[in-house]
Amino acid sequence: MNFPSTFLIAQAAPAAGAQAPNPLMTFGALILLFVVFYFLMIRPQMKRQKEHRAMVTALAKGDEVVTNGGLAGRVDEVGESFITLEIAPNVKIKVQKGAVSQVLPKGSLKSS
Repeated sequence: MNFPSTFLIAQAAPAAGAQAPNPLMTFGALILLFVVFYFLMIRPQMKRQKEHRAMVTALAKGDEVVTNGGLAGRVDEVGESFITLEIAPNVKIKVQKGAVSQVLPKGSLKSS
């Protein structure tokens, strides 16, 4: 195969006066990207997890809650990892504590 002469010139060694790039500048963009991801994604997610964990541990009998599945009910019994919800008169279901997405203000279920 015959290569053009410009290709061969482009493959020549770099000039003797050229310096290696600074390693800090090489990884600077990567470090900056990680810092941006930390403050925009990781830190807020950790804050939400902490708030959710505090909400779940503070659940008590009589609280009105909504689950991730959209079921709304009143907490009837609180166990170690499960709670019993009364979703209608004399209709009780057992769900995991982590499935609770929010605690409603008192009296919310009676108005609906």
